[in-house]
Amino acid sequence: MHELRYNPLSMEWVIIASSRSERPNLPKDACPICPGVLELDRDYDLASFDNRFPSLSKESSTVIREDDLLLNKDPYGKCEVIIYTSEHKLSVPHMPSIQLIKLVEVWCDRVREISKDENIKYIFIFENRGEEVGATLQHSHGQLYSFPFIPKRLEVKLAGFRKHYYENNECLICSLLRSEDYRKNVVFENDSFITIVPYFARFPYECHIYPKRHISSIVEMKKGEKEDLARSIRDLVRRYDKLFDSEFPYMMMLFGNPVNYHESTEEYFHFHIEFNPPKRTADKMKWLASIETGTWTFINPADPNEIANELRNLEV
Repeated sequence: MHELRYNPLSMEWVIIASSRSERPNLPKDACPICPGVLELDRDYDLASFDNRFPSLSKESSTVIREDDLLLNKDPYGKCEVIIYTSEHKLSVPHMPSIQLIKLVEVWCDRVREISKDENIKYIFIFENRGEEVGATLQHSHGQLYSFPFIPKRLEVKLAGFRKHYYENNECLICSLLRSEDYRKNVVFENDSFITIVPYFARFPYECHIYPKRHISSIVEMKKGEKEDLARSIRDLVRRYDKLFDSEFPYMMMLFGNPVNYHESTEEYFHFHIEFNPPKRTADKMKWLASIETGTWTFINPADPNEIANELRNLEV
């Protein structure tokens, strides 16, 4: 079954995708995204292809309910898998800069192409690294979901950016980057990007990566900015792995402005990346329990200032 169902209690769409339970889970015999497996070329470098177990699809046979209370509609959209490298054991912190720069280019290309579909309203690029966050394959890869609506958390983010802009005539992240107090938690920076433990971090080792120049979408980046973004991502993951001398699990999420939207958001929305790692110590997890899941009120058991110092002082 594939369909979207509307939750009137929280005013958000829920994706029903029962076939997702059939996807492979850490296969031991052969990696399905290594060269020569499935339909992948034996000599590919990076690759992007449609997810074999999509939550959203342009082909659907949803039966639309004639019910004013229980609403549903086709789960229109596109789900892609983006493979970072053909080398099975090559992870982000060990990749050469050129490989990660090519990955950034692939992200840009896919956003440009998918944005041409006027039915798509939001394109979300992400990576789940580690079993702790539900990764089902160990080969370095990420995913892309293109939605026919604005997801709820993005609605909230947009409202926050919009409110600050119209009250202060400045982008919210641009304002934060001018704040000396906010910048106390800088972990790393180069010419184009800054990595920071946010003052309002929800996870103990949460970090954000912001472009210093105001851009609303990844496709607006210049050549040097793409190179600096690649290096910023690699630097942060190296620091994460150095923390406990092991592969550090995380959720990496790219937030750009909506596409085919009813209003222009370029002036007030600032492209950014969030890293939400689930660990709070080497052997303890920051589980999302009732308070976080039920109310969206997060309890962070760590001081963001101390975490910033810890990450900043690591030699990578």
